Amino acid sequence: MPGGFRGAAPGANTEEAPLSFVILAGNPRPQSRTLQVARLAADAVSRATGRPEGHEVVDLSGLSRRLLLDEPSPAVEDAVEQVTTAGLLLVASPTYKGTYTGLLKVFLDRLDYQALSGVTALPMLVMRVPQHALAVDVHLRPLLTELGAAVPGPGLAFLESDLDRAASVLDPWAARVAAALSRAAALVQPPDPALSR
Repeated sequence: MPGGFRGAAPGANTEEAPLSFVILAGNPRPQSRTLQVARLAADAVSRATGRPEGHEVVDLSGLSRRLLLDEPSPAVEDAVEQVTTAGLLLVASPTYKGTYTGLLKVFLDRLDYQALSGVTALPMLVMRVPQHALAVDVHLRPLLTELGAAVPGPGLAFLESDLDRAASVLDPWAARVAAALSRAAALVQPPDPALSR
């Protein structure tokens, strides 16, 4: 079941209920276009992979002040827990200066080494100009892999001008994601004993 992929160990039961699908939105503005597109993208991936629709959201706009404080914050700790235990994690940011936001980086800097090990991540940047499209794979993907995430699918560079025709962009991307997740899940399946006879 592609929707349940989470880098499962060989021999694990991959027919269990799908693990959580979390959106991590790194836009400093509440209820931003970035979050709007991320929700649409998550729905498209759910449809393409056959997952039940529905996802959790970690919107960093509500945590920005707490992220810069030295003292512990239960809200930040809860957000870290949601992100590091996600089955599928859609990491969304607008492009700032040709890359992801400082807010997203400040949050991810709080994670321990390899904290996203076992998490399957989908990088996404929302941008005004197509010249920034490479930033998804040049900047955001390496950050997620450095934290231990598996990033088997293509990143999404979404132009703000495409918002009125979002489905025509998101559905083909989600189909490619579903295919990549299926291939990755097949790599961790236990061998069929019947084939070794």
